[in-house]
Amino acid sequence: MSINAITKPHDATGARAPGKLILSGEHSVVYGAPAVVVAIERYIELWFTPLHKTGGLQTAFETLAPRSFYPFDILKGFRDSLDRRFDEFMRGDLPVQKILKRPDDLAIYTLTSLLPMLPAPGGTGGPPLPIPGQLTSRSEMPLGAGMGSSAAVVAATIVLYEHLLGLPQSAEDRFKKVRFCERLQHGKGSAIDASAVVFGGANRVQGEDIRPIGLTDDHSLKTSDGWYWVIHGRPEASTGECVAQVRLRHGQDTQLWQAFGDCTTKLETVLETNGDPREVIRENQSLLEQIGVVPVASARFAKAVQVTGGAAKISGAGSVKGEQGGAMLVYHPNAEAMTELMKAYPDREWDRLTIAQKGAELMPANTQEPSMAAQ
Repeated sequence: MSINAITKPHDATGARAPGKLILSGEHSVVYGAPAVVVAIERYIELWFTPLHKTGGLQTAFETLAPRSFYPFDILKGFRDSLDRRFDEFMRGDLPVQKILKRPDDLAIYTLTSLLPMLPAPGGTGGPPLPIPGQLTSRSEMPLGAGMGSSAAVVAATIVLYEHLLGLPQSAEDRFKKVRFCERLQHGKGSAIDASAVVFGGANRVQGEDIRPIGLTDDHSLKTSDGWYWVIHGRPEASTGECVAQVRLRHGQDTQLWQAFGDCTTKLETVLETNGDPREVIRENQSLLEQIGVVPVASARFAKAVQVTGGAAKISGAGSVKGEQGGAMLVYHPNAEAMTELMKAYPDREWDRLTIAQKGAELMPANTQEPSMAAQ
């Protein structure tokens, strides 16, 4: 994906966080089963440029929403209102997709989560308020397609404002904050996305337990040999909607979730031995079709991959309506066959899977700011 950019203004500061792909365990992780997730080298970047006389924050987020302005004096009330909307969701009075009114609300809410850490006005040890200015973003991943874009926005916001406000945190504290803030996007979610965007690399996630998966330097995942991601359209249903629908239909089916867990355990064994993952990927896809999160078009694509000698599965929540399933994981040992296959899908974005070894971090000093910078 090409990104148009201009030279970064000297006073702009940026942070970035990687996206993610779930290799196994989406949906089942909510019911206590393990999951395997990798951070990928596709990033969401967030930039801050000071605008000292504005008295608040102006957002100009690429592909998210029109410019908006958030005065500082409303931030606490804004945070409290979103907390109340989440409580309404938990009571069953509000659908998950109605918690946030605007896509950039999530970044501003994340900023408000840092406010209790600031000294009181007139105190010492740091600035009493956030710095007025503009937040600008750009993304190397499609939003809402199962690649962890909302968690990446939260993680990048936290790292950026840790730096701007002089409030450094540990990776573990960042992880907790990402999970807390991201609940507004997904409702009752898991630790999968937060683990990828904060810690980077490849991780096994089960409940609150996060464990790095050791991969040798010549591992196919490390060398991007045979592993791909394909965006099979943007799902019509949000992650929260999918999780809620699956819970309604299959939440009490312990045998089903055990089958998902067994599938993930098999994949872990394959990864540890750098073996052929095609059989277990196909099994995983079959289970995802069983719970109803694989749209017809996405199922057809997985079959097309299999016919040519590869394996594919939904990687993320999928969708419970429409034709688009979002991100899909593909393993194909024949690069030429994969390239030839994708010629039949010219509108699908795809690439080799490259693991991001680091999670959210400040942007390097010589990095360019997105072309949407304040004029």
